[in-house]
Order: sequence, then structure tokens, then C-alpha cells
Amino acid sequence: MVIKRNRTSSLDIERALYLYFLGLSTRSVSKALLFLHKVKRSHVAIWKWIQKCHYRKASSKKRRTIEEFSVDETLLKVGPEYTWLWVAIEPESHQILAQTITQERNMFVAERFLSGVVRDYGKHPVSTDGGTWYPMACQFLKIDHHVHSPLEKSLIERTIQYIKDRTEGFDDYFPCRIKNCKLKHVRNWLNLFVNYHNEEIIYA
Repeated sequence: MVIKRNRTSSLDIERALYLYFLGLSTRSVSKALLFLHKVKRSHVAIWKWIQKCHYRKASSKKRRTIEEFSVDETLLKVGPEYTWLWVAIEPESHQILAQTITQERNMFVAERFLSGVVRDYGKHPVSTDGGTWYPMACQFLKIDHHVHSPLEKSLIERTIQYIKDRTEGFDDYFPCRIKNCKLKHVRNWLNLFVNYHNEEIIYA
């Protein structure tokens, strides 16, 4: 069997990323590239592609149909540290509209996150779990706020869990060893992951 050892083509990188975001581990992606395309790359190399890859903003064709945002936050472990993951989705299409990670959780952080969503998608009603930081942030931004309906609660919780299931590798396999890490590698990964998720919804 002839093994390619030259520079990895962009097509092979795209294939690897596609397989990874379908749910394969980096080790499984490495084996798939070798078996299917005769491209030998280690699972570490594949993880580095994921870290370095720049994302493209998802298509805006869904923006005109947005009627409201569902927003939630959860703790995410990165190496030995915990950080807050904030997510906003469009309940009808299940598209992830925005996400970010922060060291703190309060009204000012919530307002900054929501202001970014409003900037990109316009003012729409916001549903949340009723955390005290949300009503004040929405009042400041002059947007309507209500507590999740059972369906909205289910959708946002499933999305949050979906992201967390794919981020376990940060702690289990690739703990960050950089002192005073600014979590840029996590933000890059999340941006790429959301981009792939949304493109699958748009083009499904």
C-alpha cells in the first residue's frame, strides 16, 4: 500500500474535519484517512487542524425567519479549569446563533453576550431559564424576556449537552498546559463546531 507523506491537501483536511464532527474520535479519523484515502496522519495532527482551522460564518439565509432566541449557559471544564459556556439558538431551525465562553457569570456578561446576538440578528424576544442575570440584561437592551416553555427548555438543553459531549476531549485527552491560557484554542474549536453544525442544518 502506497502512503502519501507530502503536505496534506485542503481536501483531506476537510474530509478529516467532516468525519470528526460526525462524531468520530481523532484516532478513528486518523484510521479512516489511512484506510479510505491512503493518507497517514496522526490523531495529534488532526487535533491541531481542528485547533488552527478558521471558521466561516454560517449562511445568513435563516436570519429572516428568526422570531425569538433561546439562551442558556453551563459550566464547561477545560483542563483543570472551569469556564462558562453561553449559547443562543433559534428554536424553529435549531440553528446555533451564537456562543462564547467567559470566566464569570453575571448580568454584565449576559448583556454583552445578548448584545452581540442582537447586533447580528436584530431584536427579538428572548427565552431563558429565568436566571437573575437575564431579565436585567434584557431590560437594559430593551428586548422582551420570558422563561422557557417546556419545548424551548428541552431544545436548548439538548443543544448544550450536544456541545458538551463533543468538548470532553479538552479535559480527557488534550488538557491545556499553557500558563494563564486565554482559551483561544477552545474558542476556535467552538466556532468551527458551530459552523459545521449550522451548515448541516442549512443544507440538509
